[in-house]
Amino acid sequence: VRFAPLQGETAARILPPELVDRLDTVVFRKDELNFTQSAAIVRLLDEFGGFWKLAAWLLWLIPGPLRNLGYRCVAKMRYRVFGKHATCRMPTPDERARFLD
Repeated sequence: VRFAPLQGETAARILPPELVDRLDTVVFRKDELNFTQSAAIVRLLDEFGGFWKLAAWLLWLIPGPLRNLGYRCVAKMRYRVFGKHATCRMPTPDERARFLD
């Protein structure tokens, strides 16, 4: 799994403009298919394998609109749950290899 900011060159090159302009969602891309919101999270969990693959399978059983409602609720509450920091943690050299421009 590799990461790229939606404002970066990689996203501008491979994603349609309507996804690049939506900075309020996560996009997961596999085999030239783009998944957003809860579908992106479920597909990402599936990629992790093991327990996460089971979690993805269980989440996939929930209808999409209901999953996306949960996604939006978590997105709205993320700062209350995880906190908000003035700066972002810098990735380690190993982590940096997973980031695209």
